[in-house]
Amino acid sequence: MPKSVLMVEDDASIALVITAALEAEGYSVSSCESIAERDRLLAKGPFSLMLTDVMLTDGDGIATIGTVREQRPDMPIIILSAQNTLDTAVRASDTGAFEYFPKPFDLEELVRAVGQAIGSGDGKGIDDDDDEALEGLPLVGRSAPMQTVFRMITRVLRNDLTVLVLGESGTGKELVAEAIHQLGSRARGPFVAVNAAAIPHDLIESELFGHEKGAFTGAVARRIGKFEQASGGTLFLDEIGDMPIDAQTRLLRALQSGRVRRVGGTEEITLDCRIVAATNRDLMPLIAAGQFREDLYYRLAVVPIELPALRERRDDIEALARHFLSRAAAEGLPRRQLSAAGAELLAQQPWRGNVRELRNVMFRLALLSRDDVIDVATIEGLFGSQGVSEPAQTTGNPAGGIHAAFSAWLAGAKPPVGRLYDEALAAWERPLFEHALAATSGNQLRAAQLLGINRNTLRKRLSELSVDPEQFTART
Repeated sequence: MPKSVLMVEDDASIALVITAALEAEGYSVSSCESIAERDRLLAKGPFSLMLTDVMLTDGDGIATIGTVREQRPDMPIIILSAQNTLDTAVRASDTGAFEYFPKPFDLEELVRAVGQAIGSGDGKGIDDDDDEALEGLPLVGRSAPMQTVFRMITRVLRNDLTVLVLGESGTGKELVAEAIHQLGSRARGPFVAVNAAAIPHDLIESELFGHEKGAFTGAVARRIGKFEQASGGTLFLDEIGDMPIDAQTRLLRALQSGRVRRVGGTEEITLDCRIVAATNRDLMPLIAAGQFREDLYYRLAVVPIELPALRERRDDIEALARHFLSRAAAEGLPRRQLSAAGAELLAQQPWRGNVRELRNVMFRLALLSRDDVIDVATIEGLFGSQGVSEPAQTTGNPAGGIHAAFSAWLAGAKPPVGRLYDEALAAWERPLFEHALAATSGNQLRAAQLLGINRNTLRKRLSELSVDPEQFTART
């Protein structure tokens, strides 16, 4: 008898695609579009697993999962959602769902998760908690890269595993640490942040572990270190890659033993805090050069979370820009709106300073704009002639060779200062995809693997670039 899946999805096209994929793997699928119909089908008979969307025709799929748990407490649940916010990811996590998939999702990954969930015999991927409205969440973003971040955050909320947040300066690493703290089990404890790059090297051990009176010149009284200050809460170690090697040794010892000793002291203090570390540096070259301990890296990177650069999540720029305009108004600056054309122009910028740079720009625009609506002219006036330009376009010529085509493009390219990288990507994406499709005879899965990107991302970009993969199927 085939294993049965109940799918609650109000988008008929998505339901059809998922049904076909699951039936091809031998599953029996029953589908409906509403909570009422879902409950009726659950009452009729058992199901091996339930797939459910969040926004259904007659209510919120997450808010009513408690009813499902009452009827089928052991049935695994997988949640799908187009509401790709951290709020939704956390709400899905709090239901004890086996998995959460933001749309658009990889169909093969979904089918694999269904098999894992049914095979596990346990419907709970994450601890059960009461569902509650979460407000004031610190992260903004609905793009695919941010969905990966959100899903990783939800996985560490109900445990104390050490997290290492990686990403360029200005991407919001401290916000991730704050989200883990605020939404996790240690929310009632303190959140203590330490910037290892801002503390003099000869004082960093005293800052972290504290010191006793007379431990060194200037130690006129006992001082409690950051580890003790964070007791019951979270200690955020920012710019960990800049920590001196001798302090790394003591930090490693503290993490391994779960105890610290103040500088100049003999008493051992038991640690009771979660550790979240962050760095904007690539630690592997530092490890190879002997500047960062490899054993400390693996102790910190139990759960690595990599934050994308803003240029890798351009779909979020408009939402972030409008968010920062609201923040600016809340802080006393004039209330401004952003035009659609202005948002599009912002999305074309390189944003080397990432989200921090965007925030500063939006606050500056709110202050300096003479009109209530921030338009293209206002933005161009702020950036100046070097910062704004339209991305170059090219059709590319895969038959002429990659290096030859790219060299020809470089010879004729005259982008403004600071725009070469983005314009090169815009110009080169089409021939790069065409090369990958030609090399794989039009097989999109293999082409995506060759490129190192998600297959859904490849499909989306091929559609946007009007590249037909069928024309490459006859090539060898």
